[in-house]
Amino acid sequence: MQVSEAFFSPDYFTARRRFREIAAQAGGHLENISLDAKGPHEEELGIDIAWFGTANPRRAILHSSGLHGVEGFAGSAIQLEFLQNLPNLPEDAALIVAHILNPYGMAWLRRFNENNVDLNRNFLGNEPYAGAPQAYASLDAFLNPQSPPRSDLYTLKAGWLIVRYGLPALKVAVVGGQYEYLKGLFFGGKHLEQEGEEYQAFLATRLASVKRLIAIDVHTGIGNYGEDILMVEPNDYSKIQPLFGERVVPPDPEKSDSYPVRGALDTMFGRALPQAEIFAVTQEFGTFSPTKVLHALREENRWHHYGGGTIGHSTKKILKDTFCPEDTTWRQSILNRGVDLLNQALAKL
Repeated sequence: MQVSEAFFSPDYFTARRRFREIAAQAGGHLENISLDAKGPHEEELGIDIAWFGTANPRRAILHSSGLHGVEGFAGSAIQLEFLQNLPNLPEDAALIVAHILNPYGMAWLRRFNENNVDLNRNFLGNEPYAGAPQAYASLDAFLNPQSPPRSDLYTLKAGWLIVRYGLPALKVAVVGGQYEYLKGLFFGGKHLEQEGEEYQAFLATRLASVKRLIAIDVHTGIGNYGEDILMVEPNDYSKIQPLFGERVVPPDPEKSDSYPVRGALDTMFGRALPQAEIFAVTQEFGTFSPTKVLHALREENRWHHYGGGTIGHSTKKILKDTFCPEDTTWRQSILNRGVDLLNQALAKL
């Protein structure tokens, strides 16, 4: 069986079934966070979590995927392969594997949840859910056309904007997180969404004994094709870089493919687990150029809000292929690098 068939699932529901089966076979304790959102055919959705090791760990690895929905195909595949050959854990340790934090997004082939919220911009804590980068307002008409998908000189317009603003500044303005344009890209919401609220509560309750946590959240779409970088919060770079080496990049768009965002998942761990020393990384796997990724997001968003929104539309397939290319070489690289980082985390635990 090809690697793409063995671990990369064709859809969310296949991935979910495979995860639950292999987690049970590996001896994991399965839990589920039920969600209100439904699948394309009114299917029940939830966050599946597999727990391995002691129930009250002092040390833990937390591996999650699918916070950005359609990006979850890669993270799910890594989890499936790793659980097939699960290493032994230290007596005082646990491995917690959270499969698809945004099941609506993966089921509907969207990056966002049922409320159009980018969940990796939604963990603001006590900050107000308000504001947008200054340049976002002037970019809104380009980013979020209020019409169904159609040819509209996207490449020409995108090229002109890159020349005008420069790619690093444009990245920060576009993807840093905005809280004013409800149907727009990278909308961070108006309150903590159900997925984040329930997940945070789970961690706060179940990981209360943890003193040292290594958290890995898998994403795709940023960086060189088939390679990974580890993105970290600005204040964590000097602490985490010695742990994982050169894959850890500074969160500075002038120096790397990384950039600062508001309300990222990593910022939540300290609030949920104030007693723990936390090493949180976002493992990003590169696919295509930033302009191609943005175009796929833009057109799917138009279809969702101003077209039929149906799952079979071409914008959905393009979005999936953009974040999870149907390329065996790319997929094998993602598996190798994803499993390698998990083994590295275990060695550093």
